Amino acid sequence: MSRLFGTDGIRGVANKPPMDSETALNLGRALAYVIRKQKGVRHRIIIGKDTRISGYMLETALESGISSMGVDTLMIGPLPTPGVAYLTKSMRANAGIMISASHNSFEDNGIKIFGPDGFKLSDAAEDEIEELMQPGKLDSLRAKPELVGKAYRMEDARGRYVVYLKSCLSNPSVFEGLKVVMDTANGAAYKIAPLVFEELGADITVIANSPDGKNINENCGSLHPEKMCSLVKENKAFCGVAYDGDADRLIISDENGDVVNGDHI
Repeated sequence: MSRLFGTDGIRGVANKPPMDSETALNLGRALAYVIRKQKGVRHRIIIGKDTRISGYMLETALESGISSMGVDTLMIGPLPTPGVAYLTKSMRANAGIMISASHNSFEDNGIKIFGPDGFKLSDAAEDEIEELMQPGKLDSLRAKPELVGKAYRMEDARGRYVVYLKSCLSNPSVFEGLKVVMDTANGAAYKIAPLVFEELGADITVIANSPDGKNINENCGSLHPEKMCSLVKENKAFCGVAYDGDADRLIISDENGDVVNGDHI
């Protein structure tokens, strides 16, 4: 069996191994068993995702596996990958999971796991999880009926992350009245990015912020910043930003509609 985890978590075509419900269920069980060994009375895992239609399937399968091992789950819905990492540490969760295939089209999906510190799991931890996913390994280790985990919808996840992002600025007033064009790639940033900039007082124009489960990264976002650049010139904006599907990267345009290279950013 080849290694399940790659350099950026697990990736594949949705509804085919390893991005199928069966693998996600077993992954949830194995992860929950590993973190159950950490200190604490009740353990919990945060699950976030982008806007891909397959995210519902994988989210539910992961939650089921986690609950079967006696660990609670906090479901936070669409949120940027860094937001999941932040909330994992901020809420003292034992682990965080992001369901996303980043800049890939909707047919793909992926699973990235964070430790309690908000950083990617170590290779050793991933190896332990993979070993536990082998057939029969966890059959006798599932939680007793009275200890099965619970799942909760976390309604204020977006608000918590907005407050944190705004707190990172030493002078929030610099955004007051600033014209910004924003392309959210029909992805994880489609609600939170406009919200942050609006609360900072920016005058924003938003495109690609109507996800339907299949249009994430489709002719938009960081891979296709052309429309964003064009609107910057048309609107005489200060700058433009185009996110990728899980909003952990972005492309920036200057006031002339020219893409700014990564080193300059």
